[in-house]
Amino acid sequence: MSEHAHPGAGTTGRVRPSTAEEVPSAWVGWVWFAGAMMVLLGLFNVIEGLVALLNPRYYVVGPQGLLVFNLFGWGLVHLIIGGLAVLAGLGLFTGAMWARVIAVVLAVINAIAQLAFLPAYPVWATIVIALDVVVIWAVTAHGGEVARAREAL
Repeated sequence: MSEHAHPGAGTTGRVRPSTAEEVPSAWVGWVWFAGAMMVLLGLFNVIEGLVALLNPRYYVVGPQGLLVFNLFGWGLVHLIIGGLAVLAGLGLFTGAMWARVIAVVLAVINAIAQLAFLPAYPVWATIVIALDVVVIWAVTAHGGEVARAREAL
């Protein structure tokens, strides 16, 4: 038989077993999507934080004000959460456990933080909360598949 008749056999004579665990599933794409969303949401938070710090009149706050902080404090919170989210999002592309844990924690914190931002921009805050939920789901349900896919390569 020729070499082509034996799938997985290369010139080294090593045959890779074809188990379902070694083949990366399509869910890896969801984790990469979560990583991209973490980077994007982190950058959005950084921008929101910088705007709140540098131009506080940009945001329209209703008579009830913000839930917890003034705009300066809120700008700092957005800046810190955003920077950490960018780092965690980049880490998700590697499948690292630390990045998965930090991504979930930051997505939860960011979703809660967006609740306080609702009086200023309700539609935007709701969209960000929904994206945070998608990130949490993708990372918790399928986060380990990225690490297994990297090992299989």
